[in-house]
Amino acid sequence: MDRHVARRRFGQNFLVDPHYVARIVDAIAPAQGDKLVEIGPGLAALTGALVARAGRITAIEIDRDLCVRLRADYPPEALTLVEADALAFDFATLGERLRIVGNLPYNISSPLLFHLAAYDGRIDDVHVMLQKEVVARMVAAPATPDYGRLSVMLQATFAMTRLFIVPPGAFRPVPKVDSAVVRLVPLGARKPALTDAALFARVVAAAFAQRRKTLRNALSALVDVPALAAAGIDPGARGETLAVGDFVRLANHLSRGGAARGAA
Repeated sequence: MDRHVARRRFGQNFLVDPHYVARIVDAIAPAQGDKLVEIGPGLAALTGALVARAGRITAIEIDRDLCVRLRADYPPEALTLVEADALAFDFATLGERLRIVGNLPYNISSPLLFHLAAYDGRIDDVHVMLQKEVVARMVAAPATPDYGRLSVMLQATFAMTRLFIVPPGAFRPVPKVDSAVVRLVPLGARKPALTDAALFARVVAAAFAQRRKTLRNALSALVDVPALAAAGIDPGARGETLAVGDFVRLANHLSRGGAARGAA
């Protein structure tokens, strides 16, 4: 039996149920020659099944003890193991047509997804398991309770689909929440063109910082009311009512000289 003690600082909850391992791998549908990259292989529940289907994979693991086990269990021709923090890892070093897979630690899920979004041009798809509530926010539509900053920022880069729920009992140690598997596919040519990605991020963050505020108030540090109106945005609306395209249009209008406050 395995004796590895899950480390709280790494957010480790290991998938152990073979039924859900099989469902996840079937959803990914690996093929020989695919450039599979597993984030946080842990105790290798998914790793073995992915290697069996794809022939070889790359894995990124931060836990040194788990890296020792993985190197002992898988030869280099089957597993290219990178001992690193995925949050700081340069995925460009792995080439293109990447297929990202992982049971992501809850405590870093959002920043890791933002990190992956920066490499969308090199990624074919992403299949990850996250806290169910996080997935709900990722795929939420405007004017729904779950719609927010995470929804807008990720939907500006990916088309996303929640695939299925994974119950707490499928993990060790058992988490207190349900998980869900979600598929992210880069928008590619359908990705909205942003004149200033940093300004877009600031606008989105400000719009949702206090959800009950109207955009007139929520964005007052960034834009005045005439500029909102000029961009076709109702100053009396709340951020949660705007579609991704509305945020893109507003940010692009401001970046082109549309009276953005605090601009140089």
